[in-house]
Amino acid sequence: MRIVLAALAALLVLPATASAHPLGNFSMNHLTEVSVSSERIDVTYVLDAAEIPTFQKNFDAKAEVARRLKVTVNGAPAALRAGTPTITYPPGQGGLNTTRVVLPLSAVVKDPRDIRVQDQTFPGRVGWKAVIAKPGRGTAVKASAPATDPTNGLRTYPKDLLKSPEDLRDATFTVKPGTGTLDAPGAKRLKGGAAIDGFANILDDGHGVLLLLLVAAFGWGAVHALSPGHGKAMVAAYLVGTRGKPRDAIALGGIVTATHTAGVFALGLVTLGLSQYVLPEDLFPWLNLLSGLLVVGVGASVLRRHLKKRAHHHHDHGHSHGPGGHHHHHHHHEQDRKGLLAMGAAAGIIPCPSALVVLLGAISQDQIALGMLLIVVFSAGLAATLTSLGLAVVYARKLPLPGRAMTALPALSATAIVVVGCVLTAHAIPTLNA
Repeated sequence: MRIVLAALAALLVLPATASAHPLGNFSMNHLTEVSVSSERIDVTYVLDAAEIPTFQKNFDAKAEVARRLKVTVNGAPAALRAGTPTITYPPGQGGLNTTRVVLPLSAVVKDPRDIRVQDQTFPGRVGWKAVIAKPGRGTAVKASAPATDPTNGLRTYPKDLLKSPEDLRDATFTVKPGTGTLDAPGAKRLKGGAAIDGFANILDDGHGVLLLLLVAAFGWGAVHALSPGHGKAMVAAYLVGTRGKPRDAIALGGIVTATHTAGVFALGLVTLGLSQYVLPEDLFPWLNLLSGLLVVGVGASVLRRHLKKRAHHHHDHGHSHGPGGHHHHHHHHEQDRKGLLAMGAAAGIIPCPSALVVLLGAISQDQIALGMLLIVVFSAGLAATLTSLGLAVVYARKLPLPGRAMTALPALSATAIVVVGCVLTAHAIPTLNA
């Protein structure tokens, strides 16, 4: 059984040998280097495909370049001739490979003056996209594209730009006779390096015991829940707003585990069987939107209940009800159950891409049962952190607080849930058509 040699070392966030792509395991990163000489144009197209596109095997770089890489010389299309591509499969995460393609192209030209390069390959895919200018022979070129490449040919990505990666796919070159000079803006040299994700590396080569894998998976899930997002604020605010009990915090953890596990399995199914109809990464904006709307709905429901309760409290001072009046307990119990389900789903509905890599890596190694078990344990670790936070919030309510603060806190928490949901929804909407 192929498993990680140092699962606990990964748990402690020690360096790993395999690295992630800058925008995740779905990314398709491509770079177009252009050199203009007096009688020819040389283009080198570099593709760095992450683990999941490589696993799917649903792309042809050479055919994509032939269709979508456009070069015009003095307003007329240039006839690019492709050489023999160099294709390698560097090791990635989760026992999966990545794909690296280097494709040389060239075109014979006469009297080049104005050149435009448009890289329209792999539209809609996330990733690093850049055009780089290189000196030619017998020319003096002024380029709109930078002359330096901070990624070293898509080998090392600058950490400083991971949140706003390069997206330059259109460049112009003004050419005059010269001695091989190049006037081009310089690319900012930034701290390089690729992100490390210990959980995605959990199926790397090595020998150990199943218990270490499970401990590592649970630990990574628990630590992963501490990273930004994952519903920590939502869960805390919900339990305060509903005056939740310890059993509610535990139930939330169970719902998060089930939802996150189901989400990873469903995304794996899409990746394996439906990628020709829908790209897995295209689902994330919609899942984010659904999560935001669920949170808004839960928050609005809790807030409405508090407002009705407050109005009813004032109404009770005017008259009393006899025995048998107001049988609301069952109705409130039903609302609480629906609220728990919705909040747990909102916190766990967005699957972790690293968990998907582990699942696909296990499938590629004929260890499907192990992969599924690791995903369940990872999700349980994530839920354990949220449950612990929820229990802390529930028991913290026993701390002595002024009466007015205790009265106002649930309504304020419900309002906070609505605000968080609105923010999540607002952030998700612009990404739907990105």
